[in-house]
Amino acid sequence: MEVRACAGNMDFARLWGGLLLPLVATLDFSYHHQEEMEAFLKNVAQNYSSITHLHSIGKSVKGRNLWVLVVGRSPKEHRIGIPEFKYVANMHGDETVGREMLLHLIEYLVTSDGKDLEITHLINSTRIHIMPSMNPDGFEAVKKPDCFYNKGRENYNFYDLNRNFPDAFEFNNVSRQPETVAVMEWLKSETFVLSANLHGGALVASYPFDNGVPATGTSYSRSLTPDDDVFQYLANIYASRNPNMKGDQCKNKMNFPNGITNGYAWYPLKGGMQDYNYIWAQCFEITLELSCCKYPREEKLPSFWNLNKASLIEYIKQVHLGVKGQVFDQSGNPLPNVIVEVQDRKHICPYKTNKFGEYYLLLLPGSYTLNVTVPGKDPHLTKVIIPKKSQDFSALKKDILFPFRRQVDSIPVSNLTCPMIPLYSNLPSHSAATKPGLFLFLVTLFHILFK
Repeated sequence: MEVRACAGNMDFARLWGGLLLPLVATLDFSYHHQEEMEAFLKNVAQNYSSITHLHSIGKSVKGRNLWVLVVGRSPKEHRIGIPEFKYVANMHGDETVGREMLLHLIEYLVTSDGKDLEITHLINSTRIHIMPSMNPDGFEAVKKPDCFYNKGRENYNFYDLNRNFPDAFEFNNVSRQPETVAVMEWLKSETFVLSANLHGGALVASYPFDNGVPATGTSYSRSLTPDDDVFQYLANIYASRNPNMKGDQCKNKMNFPNGITNGYAWYPLKGGMQDYNYIWAQCFEITLELSCCKYPREEKLPSFWNLNKASLIEYIKQVHLGVKGQVFDQSGNPLPNVIVEVQDRKHICPYKTNKFGEYYLLLLPGSYTLNVTVPGKDPHLTKVIIPKKSQDFSALKKDILFPFRRQVDSIPVSNLTCPMIPLYSNLPSHSAATKPGLFLFLVTLFHILFK
């Protein structure tokens, strides 16, 4: 009780203290090119240094920085028990709404801390990484904005970055681009739990898989992950709070029931970023298509912000779904590289604890059996019940103790990652791909341009 009261007092103190925080210059509703975006991000990082950290994860082909602004109570480093969340926008340079939405989200978060109780709680409990542009070269290459297709979709080397990642279903023998490599290295450096990448050209929340094999259900014109229930829930969380996604969708284009779709059911693609996140980075990612027009007029940006603001905030909160904890040996030492999976939803590349012995599993309310496996030891089974009403801004906490003492270097480093090859290529078809309802499967090249 004393701890809870103390935490509450801290939140109210921040609310009062927020009135004294410096204000960032109001961000206008216009398109911000690289220099303007950098100036805004640096201004935020300087004026809100206690809750933000600005860094570049790499450079584009033309040498532009790939900026990420981190917002959180410990912005410069991971804290045990605090999940890592990310938003990435503008990987197609001509799809511009997401880029501006993330800049306005940054402004909203930092100016609301200490003033809005919900945002203050969110910043207390989450480390939020925001990358407004993964393809700054493409954005700068657009000379005549168009609703359908612009030169800047690809990077400077004319590669589509959303076809440039390793693929779990077939070999993707393309030249890996600097922007892609930078993101892949970034994913290795953090324990990301939940993510979304923001696109334009349609109105829909699309969830994995984007590619597939019969074992994932392609015979039924879809491709499902073992966590399909969670992914559908996540997509619905976003779409249901965006009036245009759940209602008025793009004219003369595909209609998506409730504003969501399985990626493969829309159309298959190889080398996509959301599949890579889920398989190799242990991070649940969905794709958010925010506008029928890829590069709409600036005067429409305030409307897009009003339509997406609630969804952007609510989606971040979902990083606290399910269960989290640490795995320890009998001496209380955290155990890295331990497989922690739900018994009936194993991943093709098993999810493992990080260097702090932490695990995070996004799960809906219900009863589950966790299968915890230390290399060379018998599996440990433990039951967890995720309550219907989860704790505010925190997943269920479940630490796991193994009755042995860890030997130094006893857990081989070579097992930390799975090879980046088509892991699904040799799997037989299985019953998990149950027969769905009717999916639209006739997709033209026109639609393919919209993802």
